[in-house]
Amino acid sequence: MEHVEGKTAFITGGARGIGLGIGRAFAGAGVKLAIADIDNDSLASAKSELAKLTAVETFNLDVRDREAYARVADETEARLGPVSILCNNAGVAAATRFTYEFWDWMLGINLNGVINGIQTFMPRMLERGGEGHIVNTASGAGLVAEGSSVMYSTSKFAVVGMSEGLRRELEPKQIGVTVLCPGPVGTNIVGNSRITQPAARDAEEAKTWAAVTDQVTAVLARGVPPDEVGEMVLVAVKENRLYIHTDRVMEKYIIARTKALLDALPPAR
Repeated sequence: MEHVEGKTAFITGGARGIGLGIGRAFAGAGVKLAIADIDNDSLASAKSELAKLTAVETFNLDVRDREAYARVADETEARLGPVSILCNNAGVAAATRFTYEFWDWMLGINLNGVINGIQTFMPRMLERGGEGHIVNTASGAGLVAEGSSVMYSTSKFAVVGMSEGLRRELEPKQIGVTVLCPGPVGTNIVGNSRITQPAARDAEEAKTWAAVTDQVTAVLARGVPPDEVGEMVLVAVKENRLYIHTDRVMEKYIIARTKALLDALPPAR
């Protein structure tokens, strides 16, 4: 989608972190914005900033709520016109324990939230025809299960696989697909995730989670600024790139995993 000016983009998790970085990049390119998030204060702040550059509508949306998603989609297109760029960016990352409650929480947002965005907007794009683009935020942990929780890697591996398959499916229909696989980015994703995270069982677990939050946030603070990631996403949409890497942190792990996969193949016949 070489020409994005005047198009409408819908960005989940768009009031903070990477989502806000994407919004800033798109706004600077003349894209109209629908920003969805669960934090009303951040939504108000994002709208105040971005409305100086482009038309902006904001929506409080839990991406797990399919009925609310459909309603917000209708409101978005009534106010801003057809959504041509969908950024499924909302996600969580936090300390977890192995319970159904945590599986449902992590997969509900990181995977089902992406599915809900696709199922809400993709049929509309296909029915209208013309160019469109879908950006799914995964993670470097969606390419290699290194240094991340099992639940987080599970959710992000699924998003990568879905994006690769969806790209092949939609390419003949003029809809591009990009999967964003960031390394460390300077966001507060772990702290923000605790807003919806299942409650700690006791004070000791809460203390452990707080320590993990502080440690991971300190690491992320040294990562790529969200605004730089936003510019990467804008370029990827314009050039119809499949993958976005924000750094080379995962390089040696990707090489090692690829080698292990190839080494495991049976001998050629």
